[in-house]
Amino acid sequence: MKKKSTLSRAVIAFVLLTFTASCGGGSSKETLGPVNEDMTTAIGVNGFLWRATLDTLSFLPMAQVDSAGGVIISDWYINPDTPTERLKLTVFMLDKGLRADALKVAVFRQALVDGVWATAEVRAGTVLQIEDAILTRARELRIHSLKDDD
Repeated sequence: MKKKSTLSRAVIAFVLLTFTASCGGGSSKETLGPVNEDMTTAIGVNGFLWRATLDTLSFLPMAQVDSAGGVIISDWYINPDTPTERLKLTVFMLDKGLRADALKVAVFRQALVDGVWATAEVRAGTVLQIEDAILTRARELRIHSLKDDD
């Protein structure tokens, strides 16, 4: 029972960190520059989805970031509250549109067992929650860009 409780806390902490990062304080527009629809052709993917993904996953160490191919791969992340578990994410942008089916997230989880990292199950719904956080942030960026145009 304790193992399941620890797993639940780790997944919840991860999702909360993801959601918090996607709603982060201050304007990300100030730190990364403006986002607009023209970015789609400049970087090869939808600019709003790209920026939203980077914002949402900003707390993760990045292993590969390829805007031309639309791939973001994080390095392993260990939550300080659960040092025996680690997570890694891969995000694929499959289309230039700002649509839910233009985004695919894969989450990998490992647990430390007898000093060795072993593949562990990812809680159902985690991928959907991360995709939702990214899409919500992308919509916020899109709405914000429309207000700036007025």
